[in-house]
Amino acid sequence: MSERVHRSRPWLEEAVPSQGSGRLLTLVPGPRPAPAPPLQPDFESEVSEFSMAQHEIHLALRNLRAWMKDEKVPRSLVRRPGVRVEPEGGAAGLGGLGASPLTTTLAPQGTQLDRAFIRKEPFGLVLIIVPWNYPLNLTLVPLVGALAAGNCVVLKPSEISKNMEQVLAEVLPRYLDQSCFAMVLGGPEETGQLLEHRFDYIFFTGSPRVGRIVMTAAAKHLTPVTLELGGKNPCYVDDNCDPETVANRVAFFRYFNTGQTCVAPDYVLCSPEMQERLLPALQSTIARFFGEDPRSSPNLGRIINDKHFQRLQGLLGCGRVAIGGQSDQSDRYIAPTVLVDVQETEPVMQEEIFGPILPIVNVRSLDEAIDFINRREKPLALYAFSKSSEVVKQVLARTSSGGFCGNDGFMHVSLASLPFGGVGASGMGRYHGKFSFDTFSHHRGCLLRSQGMEKIYSIRYPPYTPRNLRMLLVAMETRSCSCTLL
Repeated sequence: MSERVHRSRPWLEEAVPSQGSGRLLTLVPGPRPAPAPPLQPDFESEVSEFSMAQHEIHLALRNLRAWMKDEKVPRSLVRRPGVRVEPEGGAAGLGGLGASPLTTTLAPQGTQLDRAFIRKEPFGLVLIIVPWNYPLNLTLVPLVGALAAGNCVVLKPSEISKNMEQVLAEVLPRYLDQSCFAMVLGGPEETGQLLEHRFDYIFFTGSPRVGRIVMTAAAKHLTPVTLELGGKNPCYVDDNCDPETVANRVAFFRYFNTGQTCVAPDYVLCSPEMQERLLPALQSTIARFFGEDPRSSPNLGRIINDKHFQRLQGLLGCGRVAIGGQSDQSDRYIAPTVLVDVQETEPVMQEEIFGPILPIVNVRSLDEAIDFINRREKPLALYAFSKSSEVVKQVLARTSSGGFCGNDGFMHVSLASLPFGGVGASGMGRYHGKFSFDTFSHHRGCLLRSQGMEKIYSIRYPPYTPRNLRMLLVAMETRSCSCTLL
């Protein structure tokens, strides 16, 4: 293993000083650099940015030695049970080794002295391209996985979240070995120039449109990629639900970070009857969360920039506004909004919303809801609410999505024991916890064998004979082709 790609592994292993917290956990001395108010409430940034990143760092530090260990795999010769073959000429058929049945001799001697294992090796030089909506979390979590796996990293933070870009550019180089870490600042032009170079792995989080550009650039060098994209995440609400509970959970996750979350519920599917029960509950919940004047609430953030504000303002014209709908460009404020009478063909149903707007689309049955979901691209997340576990299980069994949560929002993303990633148009690859380490590691299949027992292995060599072929076919299980004589 080259020194270049493994320098970060001992650094990460030794990054726990006597006081018990890794150096990465003290990246920013003094007050933490939460996004500048009022873009995101402090509570939300603490939960979604700092806490999750800290957990990933602690998890890697505690488990890195175990993750790095070679993974032993079965090495026994697999054979058809109950079959014993007497070679032509008896013992002389095996070159006079004094053996009798083939299966009692080749199995222990042909495999048990071998070492078969999977070694986790770094890819080499990794490019991580970070989005703007959770700029600390989506920087540190993949960065920890890439460094833990032993890679060198080129980091490209988002130029849109300017405050965090400046903090990262100032602070990260103080703590990371400059021979295995570099940061590139700039916008789309600089990102395009980066993609012209050859990397050993590219990890991108962002929109499907840019994801296609990244994948096209990677294909020129046959570079593997992880694409963490977005999509329109459906939220099915069954008639058999408590509307107040559904309203609390859907509103919390829809309007968290002002709706600028890739796994947020993007639209609700429910019956007209459930809509009539759900709307008053949503109205009450929004008022309880943000007050009668959400604009003055410290619990509601703002849209990241004017470009995204204008895009979202255009979506307010779809369907009919049932709750909210107010906006102010000077403050980039959009009230928590619920739309009804929304048609599938309208713009709000054609693109990921990424803002505090929640359309409700009516369906008459569970089957119709599932058909609606399956007609569209596979989402990054899918949600189902029902008091009936069978309904939730049906939605899970009959649909496909990157992740799934029954009767809540994107809490599955908070579990490092679950992989996070998309499928189809919502992305490819996975990370979080050990999944991050595995994503940034090449799993190298290895077999170590001695130079002994050459006469046993000689049955595989030319000149080929029907007798040798029969012995090999009996010695191996044809369904799994697991024969170490070859």
